[in-house]
Amino acid sequence: MASLSQYPKLAYPHIRLNGPVDLAMYNSFRSVMNNPPADEIVIALTTLGGDPEVARVMGEDIRLFGEQTGNNALFLGKVAVYSAGATFMSYFRRENRFLTHGTRILIHERQLHKTVELGGPLRACADQLRATLNEIEESIRIEEEGFANLIVQSNIPIEDVRQKAPHNWYLDAEEAMRLGLVLDVI
Repeated sequence: MASLSQYPKLAYPHIRLNGPVDLAMYNSFRSVMNNPPADEIVIALTTLGGDPEVARVMGEDIRLFGEQTGNNALFLGKVAVYSAGATFMSYFRRENRFLTHGTRILIHERQLHKTVELGGPLRACADQLRATLNEIEESIRIEEEGFANLIVQSNIPIEDVRQKAPHNWYLDAEEAMRLGLVLDVI
């Protein structure tokens, strides 16, 4: 565990995101990303989760920022980095990920709550079921990509994530550091 004096930039994040990962958070995020600082940008996040697609869009903005400017984006997870927050964190390189002491990360499978109501000609019913199955299968592929991004450079095999994610896998900051998900805990 490190002291803040080792990473002074983390004390003054350029972007502080708190609450659900949703369009309001994205708009707040974009308001600063439209005029980013000239060097590294520090983003602090506390969230109980939200929309994984919004997290992916924000993550892509981080990826593009790095590619276009050559600058680092630093991630500071504070208190709770749940679900979509972990998805967002996965877009930062491991050496640019930090957590505050006591922070928890939640990794879990994507959720789907959907009622399929069949009606009409049988072929149309089969098409409705295929469309739902395609949606599920594509969501699983996206989830797998996110899990793979999250554990790059860590000591966590993808099989462990697949085994633990269905049951809500909580990691405290020190365990996340020990497993190589983050560089340090401050």
